[in-house]
Amino acid sequence: MKYRNNILKIAVDSPAAAGAGTLCKTISEYYNLLYLDTGKIYRMLAYLKINNQKKYNKNFIKNEIKNLNLNKLKSKKLLTDEIGNEASLIAKDKNIRKLVHSFQLKCAYNPPKKFDGSCLDGRDITYKIVPDANLKFFITANIKTRALRRYNELKGLNKRINYKEVVKNIKKRDKSDYNRKISPLKKTKDSILINTSNLSKRACFLKIKKIIDRKIKH
Repeated sequence: MKYRNNILKIAVDSPAAAGAGTLCKTISEYYNLLYLDTGKIYRMLAYLKINNQKKYNKNFIKNEIKNLNLNKLKSKKLLTDEIGNEASLIAKDKNIRKLVHSFQLKCAYNPPKKFDGSCLDGRDITYKIVPDANLKFFITANIKTRALRRYNELKGLNKRINYKEVVKNIKKRDKSDYNRKISPLKKTKDSILINTSNLSKRACFLKIKKIIDRKIKH
């Protein structure tokens, strides 16, 4: 695989609904980086599994990942808790992870030339996918804040859901993400912790921008 030299690589890990996706999109637009929400790949596969059970096999998965258009990952159909829970199970499959990892590496190290680098967020980005990233962040927030964000997101999609159910699903996802044997979610020693519980989107961006600018200047 080709590696582009002198590009900015930002790696972000976070639990579900901590605000990493929104933050990474903003960062990517500001610094002209290719943005990849790696969790959305597993959500896309979960959606395909639920809706194409007869066709869903190794070759089908391989072909979908090989020809993946990043615009597909923006679909609001991928945001349901049913999809999220299924994605968490799929992410434990070694063979699927290998295929997804290859795609992630390509995005991280060889983004299209129109971009000045890459920004990936997920669960194992800082230590598995881009261990030599220029900057590493671990974005988090308390359960209450994360559940409320996910609840409002789902309500905005006209989903029938209650807050207690969202809290339950967030806790279930955390347990799965932190305790899985393959590539568990964890904060690395060289990752900068950003707690978004009491920060607005703008405040989060300015905080992380200050850190990035300081790094770039050095």
